[in-house]
Amino acid sequence: MKKILIIEDDPELNRNIKDALLAENMQVETVYDGLLAERILNKSHFDCILLDINLPGKSGFDLAKEFRTHNMATPILMISAFSELEDKVHGYEMGADDYITKPFYMRELILKINSLIKRSQNNSVDRQGNGIIIAGDLQVNTRLKKVSRQETEISLTPREYQILLKLLESKGEIVSKQRLIQEIWGKSFDANTNTIEVYINFLRKKIDRPFDKESIKTKIGYGYYFED
Repeated sequence: MKKILIIEDDPELNRNIKDALLAENMQVETVYDGLLAERILNKSHFDCILLDINLPGKSGFDLAKEFRTHNMATPILMISAFSELEDKVHGYEMGADDYITKPFYMRELILKINSLIKRSQNNSVDRQGNGIIIAGDLQVNTRLKKVSRQETEISLTPREYQILLKLLESKGEIVSKQRLIQEIWGKSFDANTNTIEVYINFLRKKIDRPFDKESIKTKIGYGYYFED
């Protein structure tokens, strides 16, 4: 049975989400403020976390950032009253896996939850054998989800790590923007946004520029690839 944590301070919305998930035979725990949510996250395991941004005590952004310091695997679906790209990008930087904007249909929420859990389970399978990917002087430990270059560890957000892994797994072949969106964000994500371009820029700032490299390449009109 899937175990879901709802962190939402609106009592009516919290209750409505809980009822919808219970109807899908999910196990649900609810919390209404950020400080209590922090304590629950530190002691319990969940298959997916629904996290509102504006919470009393501690914001959803801060909760996500702190949670990702010790858990990179559990998917976080952020709930927001805003649809601005800057807010979404900030959420992704803090560790969110997907977004849903109020008001929303419960069916859309359930589809997103199921998609995130399925993708999380698929990503937990080590497809690299020994868990180490080496591309030139870049090394990725897929078991520990650690990235280093020239023996210097590089801190990546979960989304940045996922994009880098997709590029490395393609072994120099071009990966289209649409493929990155579908495999990492899911088919429900708006492919017309420039989110991928933003994340590629984040990656270049961390992976390439400090080491005077140009490994992450763009093939205009086609997509991206990693060149050793």
